[in-house]
Amino acid sequence: MTQESFDRGLAIRREVLGNDYVDAALRNVDDFTRDLQQIVTSFAWGDIWSRTGLERRDRSLINLAMLTALNRPHELRLHVRGALNNGVTKDEIREVLLQTAVYCGVPAAIDSFRVAREVFAEQGV
Repeated sequence: MTQESFDRGLAIRREVLGNDYVDAALRNVDDFTRDLQQIVTSFAWGDIWSRTGLERRDRSLINLAMLTALNRPHELRLHVRGALNNGVTKDEIREVLLQTAVYCGVPAAIDSFRVAREVFAEQGV
């Protein structure tokens, strides 16, 4: 991890997830979580999200499917917001979640639809 990848990751993370979320995540860093926040910011955001092989909106769509498959509603909520910030439409999110019903199971998709609806209501979408 370099300072360059951390800085690049921090900028992308802010653009996708919003300043409020990132500021809260960093404000809550302590000795136990500091290394994890550095890894997430540098590696996930600075090295992977900054790659040119996929557009951010495509990465968002993939994340929605993976987070549904992994049953991670907290992260899904965050990435539904990020997907909207990346230009993904409500209709596209619905299509991804319908696809997950077939491959990840209906209960997982139902939970993800529930989370997405809550985010849409919060965001006025």
